[in-house]
Amino acid sequence: MLSRHASRHTALVLLSCLAAFVAGLAQAQSGPVRVASLNLCTDQLLLALADRSQIASLSRLARDHSVAFLADRTAGIPLNGGSAETILFDRPDLVLASTYGQQEQIALLRRQGLEVLSLGPWTGLDDGRRQIRTLAGRLGHPDRGEALIARIDAALERARGIVPDRRSILVYERGGWVVAPHSPLGEILIHMGFRLHQEALGLAHGGVARLEAIVTAPPDFMLVDADSSQAVDNGTALFSHPALAEAVPLERRLALPARLTICGGPSTPVAIDVLRAEVQAKVR
Repeated sequence: MLSRHASRHTALVLLSCLAAFVAGLAQAQSGPVRVASLNLCTDQLLLALADRSQIASLSRLARDHSVAFLADRTAGIPLNGGSAETILFDRPDLVLASTYGQQEQIALLRRQGLEVLSLGPWTGLDDGRRQIRTLAGRLGHPDRGEALIARIDAALERARGIVPDRRSILVYERGGWVVAPHSPLGEILIHMGFRLHQEALGLAHGGVARLEAIVTAPPDFMLVDADSSQAVDNGTALFSHPALAEAVPLERRLALPARLTICGGPSTPVAIDVLRAEVQAKVR
């Protein structure tokens, strides 16, 4: 049996360890006080996962409703224009940037002692889940990350296998651009039961599809931007070409607003649900 003195000493040690554990846990869960985002996609994740008081500034595209899914949440939040000089003057605790096109700014900010977290375009849904968990944990809100992942997974479950007979589909963007099959959107379409049509056009890695190739070997369906019916320039005029209209008429075109697919993140479960509704309305 321990003596009274030994028991008291043991209790004090245990209390000290518990206090240290709680302090360490609190420190691990407490996120940065002020966070700046230099990129449209990191804007969306930051708006979805951070406290509003944590957001120091967002990119200049954050309020553009045509591309920014959470533009309605940005009122009153400063925009930084994406320049390293502005960020250096503001000195946030954490900077979020893309892995593409911002390497000079990132290098400069890091040389000046700022913490920069680079988040690239999602290569797949698993990559997106990892990215959400990384940022949510760094912001001190891991529960919000898990909640967003749960919404994505629930939307996927609602859309599982809803396409009959493995119909083919081509994701067709302005200027005739075709996305690579290995992408979050491609993964979602396959999950729904579609067969991707890119390889039938010789575009296993994406690229520009010639109109003649599509007309000669048309897909069962096309996935297009919801605004593609309006020809405003050469890039969008292609959607209204008579030959394409005959090969893939409007009733075989599924439409999604661009702002739902530009970035992976809070828009992803909405994009899946909107696409599911399009499938249910048009795919027979």
